Amino acid sequence: MRIAVYPGSFDPITNGHLDIIERASKVFDKVIVGVLINKSKQPVFTSAERIEFIRKATSHLDNVEAAGFDGLLVEFAKQLGASVIIKGLRTVNDFEYEFQMALLNKAIDPACETMFMMTNSKYSYISSSMVKELAQYKGDLEGMVPSLIIDNIKEKFEQ
Repeated sequence: MRIAVYPGSFDPITNGHLDIIERASKVFDKVIVGVLINKSKQPVFTSAERIEFIRKATSHLDNVEAAGFDGLLVEFAKQLGASVIIKGLRTVNDFEYEFQMALLNKAIDPACETMFMMTNSKYSYISSSMVKELAQYKGDLEGMVPSLIIDNIKEKFEQ
């Protein structure tokens, strides 16, 4: 069974993230969306909320799961039996950073491969940071995040 991990903070998941997940689900038997729990960052959404958003957004994909993790990504992948890490790329700047991370992960675990997937050009300008800023100013989130979670995002910013 070919298992892949798609890691990120997903604060919140965007349609660009979902595009990568859907495409990866056609390539691998199982895709595990790994929600990074980074104690040095202060995400807007809790890890439980982010995992629930991903589960809602991917409910139509039988071979996709979401799970939280902290620590080394390669250790998380190894625990799950995953041999591939998927990284979505929007820009050349993304590639430079992700290439360095891929080399580091390969040095830590030579058996772990990284697969880069270019985002669909219609989502290349969308980031979780932009979504949060739009939500903060009550902007329209339609087309930027999965429709199923728009109300959840709006509620968070109304508090």
